[in-house]
Amino acid sequence: MLEISFNQTIEMAEAARNCASKYWLESQKKPVQQRFTVTDECVPLTDGFQHCKQGFFMPASATVFMFSGQGSQYFQMGRGLYDNNNIFRKWMIRLDDMARDLCGRSVIEAIYSDGHRKADPFARTLLTHPAIFMVEYSLAQCLVSSGVLPDMVLGASLGSFAAAAVGGFIDVEDALTAVLRQAIFLEECCEPGSMIAVLADPALFAEKFLSDHSELAAINFSSHFVISTSLPELTEIEAVLKERNISYQRLPVSYAFHSRWIDNAKSPFESFMRTMRCKQGQVPLVCCQDRAVLSSLSDGYFWSVVRQPIRFHEAIEQLEQTGSHRYIDLGPAGTLATFLKYGMPAKNTVSRIHAILTPFGFDQKNLAALLASSEVQAYQ
Repeated sequence: MLEISFNQTIEMAEAARNCASKYWLESQKKPVQQRFTVTDECVPLTDGFQHCKQGFFMPASATVFMFSGQGSQYFQMGRGLYDNNNIFRKWMIRLDDMARDLCGRSVIEAIYSDGHRKADPFARTLLTHPAIFMVEYSLAQCLVSSGVLPDMVLGASLGSFAAAAVGGFIDVEDALTAVLRQAIFLEECCEPGSMIAVLADPALFAEKFLSDHSELAAINFSSHFVISTSLPELTEIEAVLKERNISYQRLPVSYAFHSRWIDNAKSPFESFMRTMRCKQGQVPLVCCQDRAVLSSLSDGYFWSVVRQPIRFHEAIEQLEQTGSHRYIDLGPAGTLATFLKYGMPAKNTVSRIHAILTPFGFDQKNLAALLASSEVQAYQ
């Protein structure tokens, strides 16, 4: 019997990881059609994913990088990695330099100020928009540099910007610029609003106290949905929910995303986006609002992801119909991983779910566990 020492195992894992990283980065030089048999810009999710699995680069069990949006942020998010992980810190600083030039403030200083506790509200859109993007993109670079590579990317709402950048649909500099410009237009053009997460059957939205005074923003699983509303309607809606003993939570946002209350920002944002260049993706992108696999982005994509309802639950249901996957949540709070744990459609699924960042800490431990599990998987 050939015995392999612990050090040899680490060396083998490092060699495999370096090889995988090089292979993935080389593949980034090719357009998605040369590596997948996705032929349409937007195809039904189950059909599109089956096409991808028939292509050259898609394994039987795909690794899906997931990126969440507004409402998942908090002060000090990713602090453990910023202090201790060179790759994460390098990318945060690089992106912060770009953000400072565009908005005149350091986003890093806003996130990691010693005067802010995690529980303090972090809702200023001009800061939270780029903060979420920076944390997610920097974390993705940590994984890629360690050999954990995406077969697909999935974006929910604002997380679609990071997903598109990681997936090769837009340069990271342009994506961050678009994030900041969207935040600026929202603050210049829109009245403040709010969003409420409701722990109940989404069918509840049909009742007039919700449907007449709010818009459906997201369905995350069978007993969790989100509504958007104006500030004048907020108190009355919360009063009815409380009276009926329906659990809810107000999200830390400044605007009623995914609703008509942000429509005034559409025209200036889309005019700006016509100056940006998108390109053919390098890995397929799962679009939650359209429940589709994309190989390229439509002109209005970066507006629709924050305006149309998020159909995360339906997107995951369709992905699960195609087989098991490894879902890695790169968001600040592990929000999408939590939704999956409660809403995974098949009870007998063998799909795996990983969260790295959470408000409870353990970021380094969670990242190390994910990397260790990835090394084990490589030799199974």
